[in-house]
Amino acid sequence: MLTLEIVFGQRIGSVFRGWTDKIQEINKKYEKPRITMSPGVKIALLFLRVYLILLVILLGYKFWTMLK
Repeated sequence: MLTLEIVFGQRIGSVFRGWTDKIQEINKKYEKPRITMSPGVKIALLFLRVYLILLVILLGYKFWTMLK
């Protein structure tokens, strides 16, 4: 019974190592962005980021007022 657990554990470990190796390979491949953004795109993304932050703050404020 003990040997069955050891063999099964080694097989599961090798599967997980294979997955993590694949993830590390993908992360290394896309580490540096290859797309250049125009100034207009950067400004649009900045406005979207600010809008998202304001929505989260508004949602938190609404939640806080509902608790009282």
